Amino acid sequence: MAYLRLLTIFLITTFISQSLASAIDAPPFTSAFTSSYSSATPPPSATLSTTTPPSPFSSEALKAPPQFLNPLASITQTLAELGFHDLALASHSLSLSSASHVSWQGPITVFAPMDSAVRTCPSCSLSLLLQEHTVPGLYPLDYLNRLIFGTKIETILAGKCLTVTSSVNATKIFIGGAEITRPNLYVSDHVIIHGLQGFISHLSPFSCSIDRLTSLSLPHPSPTTALNRMMMAEAMIRLRTSGYSILALAMRVKYPELITLHNMTIFAVDDSSIFHGGHSYVHSVRFHIVPNRILKLADLENLPAMTVLPTLEIGETLTVTTPGGGGALSPLRINYVKIKYPNLIYNLKMVVHGLAFPFPHLRQSTTSTGRSAFYPTHTGEFTSDERYSTDGNLQQTTAAPSPVMQSVVDMDDVHQGL
Repeated sequence: MAYLRLLTIFLITTFISQSLASAIDAPPFTSAFTSSYSSATPPPSATLSTTTPPSPFSSEALKAPPQFLNPLASITQTLAELGFHDLALASHSLSLSSASHVSWQGPITVFAPMDSAVRTCPSCSLSLLLQEHTVPGLYPLDYLNRLIFGTKIETILAGKCLTVTSSVNATKIFIGGAEITRPNLYVSDHVIIHGLQGFISHLSPFSCSIDRLTSLSLPHPSPTTALNRMMMAEAMIRLRTSGYSILALAMRVKYPELITLHNMTIFAVDDSSIFHGGHSYVHSVRFHIVPNRILKLADLENLPAMTVLPTLEIGETLTVTTPGGGGALSPLRINYVKIKYPNLIYNLKMVVHGLAFPFPHLRQSTTSTGRSAFYPTHTGEFTSDERYSTDGNLQQTTAAPSPVMQSVVDMDDVHQGL
């Protein structure tokens, strides 16, 4: 009996030992369950070795912005809903890349002309027109109001720029000469749309360069020369938009001469006054420019009576006939003409003062008392029995000037100048 018990214990121990040895020698996870799973589907390692899933951090994925951040995803619908149907048809051109246009995927601002304006130019390329009216970045109206007059903003077409200008009182903003009449029509985090009156003609390849745009550039200009040209161009633009187009045109004609001056003081007559009797200004613009001096109103008022100011016209000068400081009853007068709009435009290059009518050409003569006096023949303010002496006081006479004095008093009606 004891023998059978010992034999049973020995068999049990032998079985357990063999089972443990087989478990240790076998590969990991080789069980009936794993073998049946392997026969049905390949192991995960096999799948990973043949196919790699796309990584969310690949360069291709990073280059393409999410669809909800792409402003071009909804621009077509937005333009159409605002009434810009022709531009909506061409909106696909904003996402196309070409030799001159790299697709821009960031925020944009569109200066949108109405369909009726676009259709007045049947030869215009609609796709190109939209690209030239679109700039990268967000430009709401309040930001445009703060830009310096003449600021250039590059469009999504490389080398093509729009110029931002404004009216005198900054109540109107112009983009490329077209007024923004419906500002901030659509404003979002990625798109701003302004409505224009009219449209901007196809831009010049030189629209980003003031010098080349005006055909007045010189090779390799120095920084000082480039700054002078920019200030000259700005002044001409402001004169044109302020009602002084004739002076702006004259400055463009004489640009090579004016750009050589360190600075200048210009006395301007507006277009309306020229058309209503101030025709002599057209022939005597150079007579109204004091070279190489910046004379603002405060500087002019500090000049004593009979101060002589040189002009660009050879042999012709201006004279301070009434000094400043006399108040409203005795304002500053130069060649008997008072300044109507002082400091109309000024920068480091020039200052422009507005006149009601052109300066007369004075002729100096000696009176019976031996004093020197100047006589204009006609200015619209003085008659033949008025004259000014060297002390600037108005003297009344009871008789017209003698024939000898009359010959000295004559004024050049047609003065050779600009």
